[in-house]
Amino acid sequence: MPGPAMPSDEHVMTRARRAWLRSRLSLLWFELRAHGLRLQRGTRNVVELVRTRPVLAQTPEPALDRVLAESVSSLWSQVDADGEQALTIGKIHNLRIAAARLDGQSIAVGAVFSFWRVVGAPTRRRGFVSGRELREGCMIASVGGGLCQLSNALYAVALQAGLEIVERHPHSQVVPGSSAERGRDATVFWNYIDLRFRSTLPLRIEATLSRDQLVVRLYSAASPSSAPRLAPRVARSVPFVMAGATPPDDCARCDQQDCVQHVAARPTTGVTALLLDQQWPEFDRWLGAASPRPGLALVPIDGSRRRRPNYAWSVLREPQWRVVEHRWLALRRSLVSRLFGAQGAQRQRQLLALDEAFARAYARAIPITADRLVVPIHLLAALHRCGALGGRSVSVLMSRAPLAMLQRDLDRAAALHPQSPTLADFRADARQLDAEARALDACEQWVTPHAAVAAYLAAQAGTRLVKLDWCVPAAPAHRRGKRILFPASALGRKGAYELREACASLGLSLSVLGAAAERPGFWAGIDVVGARSSMPFEDIGCVVLPAFVEHRPGMLLAALARDIPVVCTPECGLPSGLPGLCLVPGGDAQALTRALMSHAPRS
Repeated sequence: MPGPAMPSDEHVMTRARRAWLRSRLSLLWFELRAHGLRLQRGTRNVVELVRTRPVLAQTPEPALDRVLAESVSSLWSQVDADGEQALTIGKIHNLRIAAARLDGQSIAVGAVFSFWRVVGAPTRRRGFVSGRELREGCMIASVGGGLCQLSNALYAVALQAGLEIVERHPHSQVVPGSSAERGRDATVFWNYIDLRFRSTLPLRIEATLSRDQLVVRLYSAASPSSAPRLAPRVARSVPFVMAGATPPDDCARCDQQDCVQHVAARPTTGVTALLLDQQWPEFDRWLGAASPRPGLALVPIDGSRRRRPNYAWSVLREPQWRVVEHRWLALRRSLVSRLFGAQGAQRQRQLLALDEAFARAYARAIPITADRLVVPIHLLAALHRCGALGGRSVSVLMSRAPLAMLQRDLDRAAALHPQSPTLADFRADARQLDAEARALDACEQWVTPHAAVAAYLAAQAGTRLVKLDWCVPAAPAHRRGKRILFPASALGRKGAYELREACASLGLSLSVLGAAAERPGFWAGIDVVGARSSMPFEDIGCVVLPAFVEHRPGMLLAALARDIPVVCTPECGLPSGLPGLCLVPGGDAQALTRALMSHAPRS
């Protein structure tokens, strides 16, 4: 008996064309309805905005520091196929942008919080990419997809805190294992499907992404037990609800390739993005050994064109690295360094503002597939505030001390020398300190060769510390001279007051490398000459740096390489036990004087 007739190639092609046309007509019909509803909702929002108070600014009063409710959800599903992984990465990127806009937002008493009013339209121009979206029974790729995880978390904390739910919509279908199975979900779709709630307490929202989790908290000045509880009021259902409890189709695993929403499965490999800003041979060596995966290198200037070794990273010689230049920002920073002098609060504020600009430029250039970042600490706080660190493992290069440690040391120096015009002239604001502390706490690795910074970090969480060795440069033979070298400017944070006292007591001859000073005539009564930067060790028999702050002791290492004795403080970052090194406590002029009696050259 003959079998069933096989369809001809022409019939198959006709059927495929019809499916292709139906898919696009369906999408067009959906977009027409969505645009009509957006226009309708936008008109209503304008009217409501006039009648009600919006979300307040980011500095609430009183201090909202008590956790009222918390939601923690995983960013990654247990099993990610190739196509699913690409959409999950897009979802996480969208969550980074939206969470950064929500983080720190406060809600006044009686004000209505609106998800879309804070987050804004999820468009490509604003940085959003394709992620998962549940639409009419299918999991599709859509710009801004995945934001429902954030709205679900906000709905959960609003319920925990007993807030009045002004508007909430459930998803059109239940995804197995999701919060929709428990009726705790809240879908959003720009702009007519919103999540809104009202509180009788002043509230602050914290929304952050760790390496693997989305964390949303509500803070209040009142404890959870004293907060008034309101009965949640659920709004109308979402339009276009699809009936049935069967799991939705997933475009990442669907074989209907003629569908306009089809997502081609493709493997997504991890990328390490290096945000490099200057050359440290210690970091250079570590990066060459610790970054075997393909990556993206982001540096402000291509050093090979300007022949500047500060930017000529040896790891960039590998063919897989790509350099993204930010020449204008680098030029601005160079001009700031020259126009505002060597010191001063105004210069430091300008440099912090440039760090913010650099960080935002870097954040825009980082590919969404980058799951690991290597970041210098001066960019860390700004990258944290703009959300670039979320959902990624981060290694931070400690090219300076954390701000909290730096200001602690400056405060100690200022207490010893209240007459100093420089020791108390600048401090970072509380927002900067908090952002850096939170970002440091979320980092996977803290990388430093600095002994004092390493000790400070080890006291907090030593398991994350990567302690490097200093690279001692090669140096020619040196004949010891009769003077001591102070390889810095005459500033309080470099230990200039202690050194002046010791030199006056012992009658030492001093060479000073830096030009700035605490005040005119600072070295009066002491035999002082200016050291030449081209030949700083000429006629030098000892190098002294009793600093409160020193991040990069290159001159001290160069002196040790020449067998020149070095006297410095532990704050300079060199480990004890090095041949020719004598460590003295910072701020102790008498200990410095005793050390110089043993190590300084005699006239």
